Amino acid sequence: MAIKIFAAIDVGSFELELGIYEISVKNGINKIDHVRHVIALGRDTYNNGKISYELVEEMCSVIKDFAGIMQSYKVIGYRAYATSALREAKNSQIVLDQVRVRTGIEVQIISNSEQRFISYKAIASKDAEFSKIIEKGTAIVDVGFGSMQVSLFDKDALVSTQNLMLGVLRIREMMADVQVSAKMQNTLIEEMVDNELYTFRKVYLKDRQIKSLIGIGESILYLSRGSNGGKAVERITAEEYGEFYEKLLKMSVEGISERFGVNAEYAALLVPAAIIFKRVLEITGADMFWIPGIRLCDSIAAEYAEETKAVKFHHDFSEDILAASRNMAKRYKCHGPHTAIMEKYVVDLFDSMKKYHGMGKRERLLLQIAAILHACGKFISMKKPSESAYNIIMSTEIIGLSHMEREIIANVVRYNGVEFDYSRMHLNEELFRNTKGELSKEDITILMAKLTAILRLANSMDRSHKQKLSDSRMNVKNGQLLVTTSYEGDITLESVSFSQKAEFFEEIFGIRPVLKQKRRLT
Repeated sequence: MAIKIFAAIDVGSFELELGIYEISVKNGINKIDHVRHVIALGRDTYNNGKISYELVEEMCSVIKDFAGIMQSYKVIGYRAYATSALREAKNSQIVLDQVRVRTGIEVQIISNSEQRFISYKAIASKDAEFSKIIEKGTAIVDVGFGSMQVSLFDKDALVSTQNLMLGVLRIREMMADVQVSAKMQNTLIEEMVDNELYTFRKVYLKDRQIKSLIGIGESILYLSRGSNGGKAVERITAEEYGEFYEKLLKMSVEGISERFGVNAEYAALLVPAAIIFKRVLEITGADMFWIPGIRLCDSIAAEYAEETKAVKFHHDFSEDILAASRNMAKRYKCHGPHTAIMEKYVVDLFDSMKKYHGMGKRERLLLQIAAILHACGKFISMKKPSESAYNIIMSTEIIGLSHMEREIIANVVRYNGVEFDYSRMHLNEELFRNTKGELSKEDITILMAKLTAILRLANSMDRSHKQKLSDSRMNVKNGQLLVTTSYEGDITLESVSFSQKAEFFEEIFGIRPVLKQKRRLT
């Protein structure tokens, strides 16, 4: 099979990176070149909310050099992603426009949940090891410059994932004006980390047993090499890490710089990273620490390889997104049997209408998530559950979904319970400039109307919350969507509700839903 040459660019909070990869069906993903340039974009963003003109100049110069390297390798495709520094910068769009005009490189800002999800895909590309490790309780700890992500796995399923504002550069900037000794500063960092992790442990860990920790992020790559004389360590016990940690804290910045082969500025970031991993090891009780050596550029390449079918992963990533959504529904006390049957109904309706709705696999996933979370607002308010559900979903990251996709789901859930108003859609205009794809506001509105119509009809089919129509069959015939059930009991409540929701469904799809009850002859 032909080998594709692909380039990945990471516009990070502390450095710019370029990775060049050979991708083929036979040999998988192989990195053939890697270039990095230290530039602290995050310092400007976290301190001033904007990236300075001087740093924009430097960034454009470096990315132009990257473009030259890409041209020399004759890459057939590239992806350039920007993370928290640009995500949080007020002038991000101006910066991205300057990069595009001066270098010809299109940089996309990706959401935190997208960033962590593709990193997780890169780990999963190591199929055998990853599958074996997550069979038992596992936490993936992704420590970046702006924040960190903790994702919990149990019995091969994603239990939950949370983002904490504990990035190493952010921590260092917060401590910049604190005039204390190095030892005291480390103590303050430990307290800061503990404060966040204590809440996480109380809400998400509880009695959950974590056997292994998977560490990713730039800092852990340097720490792993520095702990073994320059040779990368892939596995280390909690006890061995503790011994390394104690030695590290006794070193000066100059000593760390020399030991790990980094400049003094980067060396100052390694201690906060080491503290974070140490505290996570302690609160989880994990006894094994796996460091797969993943960078964001590797993750971008893994995403591209999967999407182009050059590499086939055995792990089901869509199921992870659904598992995280189901755990979220459970946390907000959604009625389990009703939620499960709702998920079944929306999938059945979607599949039976394939020729008529024009939506694909991704929209099907968004619809499933909307069904899973449609009643989460009742946890906050029984009076205004739809508005509460919207706020819960928009306030909760769902790994693997973009901000735009989360907003679509939140609106679909919201309009499941209130009148669909085309002129008052809750859409953040800023997200249209940062989202992948070319969808307009009108496209998004139509998509939400379609998903809402299906969700409403599915909800009507279990109006009593007794799953009476669980045996129903669906097919389109003669301009009607026939939903047929053999349930022999009373379905008056479902019939009335179904008829009420049928009008909006017909308005959107031009097909009239009809509920039929087949009775056995006695």
